[in-house]
This record gives sequence, structure tokens and C-alpha cells, in this order.
Amino acid sequence: MNLNKLSDPLSIEDVEFRVQSINRGGYATILVYKDARVDMNRLDSVAGRGFWKREHFTIGHSMYCRVSIFNKDINEWVSMEDVGTPSNTEKEKGLSSDAFKRACTNWGIGRELYAYPVIQVKLIGKEIANGKATYDFKLKEWIWFSQFTEGKLTYLAAKDNNGKKRFEHGKYIKK
Repeated sequence: MNLNKLSDPLSIEDVEFRVQSINRGGYATILVYKDARVDMNRLDSVAGRGFWKREHFTIGHSMYCRVSIFNKDINEWVSMEDVGTPSNTEKEKGLSSDAFKRACTNWGIGRELYAYPVIQVKLIGKEIANGKATYDFKLKEWIWFSQFTEGKLTYLAAKDNNGKKRFEHGKYIKK
């Protein structure tokens, strides 16, 4: 088992994008994130099913998650943990999931997401009304492309649901 593989960059298909905010100029700030299933899949593929576990516990009013991986070389469980914050929709589930995802980030899973550029996209036409994105802004249908060099994000781009390039950062390197 090579635990360094936990830190391999996530594929663009494993990350999701959502609108964080829209400014007065009509630019949407887009957040990139991973969900808990991505972490579970990475742990399964690197550590193996049955060789990792998660435990939730509270300290004061905060919920924590401890993610442990069984290290066969030393015949012991090795752990990382972190605290979660509640979500705006399902408070308890969101809290549990956030603590798990943060603990997995401590293992290296998705840590590169913190190095993504600020993603700002100008909303056009019917994508915006009264300062808010409309149903015509179909971010979930956009196609994203990323390129990593030696584990570092070197290029990120997106085409909207009409095939128009709407975001580009860095320089694409033909290999």
C-alpha cells in the first residue's frame, strides 16, 4: 500500500463546481469541492476495503471525524482527524460529512483543491436576473478540463452547455 497515492490529484470528473456568490457586476464566483463518496472511493482504492475506518465523536459542541488506515507494515491503525461545520440544508448530515471530508484532506485527498485559482465567470444574457443566477445558468452541464504537472494544477478551463469557453486559467501543455 502506497499512502502517497492518497495525495494524487483528483480527476476533474471527481470534483464539482457551484456558485458561491454573484457580485454587482454580474460575475459569479465558483467554488470547487469534493463530496464524501470521492473520499471513500480513494480510500478503498489505496488502502483497500476493510483497511480504513471512520469514527465520529464530539468535543464540546463540535463534531469530529477520525479516519484511520491500517498500516500493515507496522501492524497498527494510523489516524487523522478534523472538525466539521454544519451545512445550510441537512445540519447533522452536513456536519458529519464535512468532518469526514476534512479528515480525508488531512490524509491528502483533494488537498490540491485549495490551490485552484479563483474562478469568476461573467453571467450573460438570461443567466442573470435581479442579481441572481437563473435556471439558464447551467453550471452543472459545463465541461471542465484540468491538467496537472508534477501534482500541481497548471491548467483549468470550462466550456458552457453551448460549447463556448467561459473560463481559462494557466497554460495547456501538449504532451
